[in-house]
Amino acid sequence: MVPAPELGCFVNLASLDLNLVVALRALLQERNVTRAGQRIGLSQPAMSAALARLRRHFDDDLLARVGGGYELTALGQALLDRTTTACDLLERVFASQAEFDPSREEHEFTLIASDYAVAVFGTELARTIQAEAPGIRLRFKQVPNEIIDSTGSLLSTVDGLLLPHGIIRGFPTVELYQDSWVFLVADDNPEVGEQLTLDDLARLPWVTYQRAYDAPAARQIATLGIEPRVAVSVDSFQLMPLLVARTRRVALLQRRLADELDGLAHVRIMEPPYDAVPIQQALWWHPVHMHDAAHMWLRETAARVAEAVEAGRPTVSSPPS
Repeated sequence: MVPAPELGCFVNLASLDLNLVVALRALLQERNVTRAGQRIGLSQPAMSAALARLRRHFDDDLLARVGGGYELTALGQALLDRTTTACDLLERVFASQAEFDPSREEHEFTLIASDYAVAVFGTELARTIQAEAPGIRLRFKQVPNEIIDSTGSLLSTVDGLLLPHGIIRGFPTVELYQDSWVFLVADDNPEVGEQLTLDDLARLPWVTYQRAYDAPAARQIATLGIEPRVAVSVDSFQLMPLLVARTRRVALLQRRLADELDGLAHVRIMEPPYDAVPIQQALWWHPVHMHDAAHMWLRETAARVAEAVEAGRPTVSSPPS
């Protein structure tokens, strides 16, 4: 039996049958040889042979018989996410194009983005793409909690990530637009005067965003010696004004989004009582997309839309009334 490489070791891909990667994903996800075979179009004997080859390669059962079914071994469980990511990446590699005509193509781009990024930038990007390339679809996915620890894996399975600088690094970016932070307080909050103070921030309860998106801003607040008294946390920036209205709470929100939502809730937009760090929004992407014509078009379009957003001008002319 050939000793299996440990996770993290390099192997010679030329010596491997990459069809086994597809079989491995099906087996680990289905945990059943017959169903895995049906999923990828292999007979039960052929799937059993693939499982035998995989077991020899990894020197592990991968699927262990428990009662009337199978469960993943520890190594099988560790391989589950890696195999899914590897297959997604391979599919994207072999879907790459040398030429791309946006006016004729049928294509879908997937972007990871917070609801803030979708509201401020994604809507304009979608409007532009609809006008220029009606066969192109956009899919937005919420920013997962593991974005910091698994950035490479996540980026390899999508077309990009809309996120400001200061949270991740080490990947190619397209610079988009700048934004700044403001605070929200209820317009009938008698405890806050014409100007917000550091004492107000230390004393009042907060509404905060649950994820790492505002990490640089949160770090700056900590350096001021303020530890927010979190009363409510939520994974939607757009819900924060509603959670501030008619309460004593305070919330930190991006200025562009606050302006978009102005008038939808009974809140005041207030300047920070300190020199708040600016926001530089960017489109982050995996190097595997570097020379893909479709992705190059997406990056160029994103940069063009961002220029319009930065200048405060419409990206697409309004339809005639």
